[in-house]
Amino acid sequence: MDKEKIKLSGFNNLTKVLSFNLYDFCITLDDEQKGRYVSYIHDKYNASKITEISKEIVKRIDANILSVSAQDYDPVGASAMVLMSDVKGGGNPIPSTQVSMHLDKSHITVHTYPDAADPDGICSFRVDIDISTCGEIIPLDSINFLFEAFECDVVYIDYVVRGYTRLADGRKIYNDHHFNSILDFVKPELKRNYTFLSDINMPQDNTWQTKMMIKELGPENYLLNPEDISNPDVPNKMKLLREEMKEVYHMIH
Repeated sequence: MDKEKIKLSGFNNLTKVLSFNLYDFCITLDDEQKGRYVSYIHDKYNASKITEISKEIVKRIDANILSVSAQDYDPVGASAMVLMSDVKGGGNPIPSTQVSMHLDKSHITVHTYPDAADPDGICSFRVDIDISTCGEIIPLDSINFLFEAFECDVVYIDYVVRGYTRLADGRKIYNDHHFNSILDFVKPELKRNYTFLSDINMPQDNTWQTKMMIKELGPENYLLNPEDISNPDVPNKMKLLREEMKEVYHMIH
């Protein structure tokens, strides 16, 4: 439905939730490298770093920041939460003294999960990002930035719209923006990087899901130490890494 033709009765209270779950993989050759991998992930995606990413998401979807909370965990992982207002404002903070409504409060949560427990040395890093809004803002507008902010080997994207709001004439509407697929929002140059694409579209239920797995790349893209490229174990490690990706993509053991 064309948003310019929608005349609502009061506030647009449709709830739109984007869940972006990504996996990044790495090859380690011994326990020392596993430890270095965990340290590398902490430095690159600690609570401070994912908070900055969250603030950029707010800017990309043209919302406003109300408050921020972040936490690093021992031994691994980090979380960040941004409470935001759907009143458009280009990502700028709103002083608490100016916040007078609760209906327009939405949020972004980010959680990280490094995994270095695989006995074959195939380490992974998972990020769960949930963007929940109500009002006119569309979380799907942040997708391309999320691909750019992280290294995405396997990606799950879920999107749902829930609730209803009323038109000025009293009729209920259950969605104020219509599209065919989540992939409609992904840049073509990004889609070309992925060899497996699975699309589940149930617009009648306002539910969409897309899964993606990266094309086969060389070992230089996954080795913690680039100098290990000539190590005789690397070809077998690459096979194990690809199998690990497929297991995560298909959700099998």
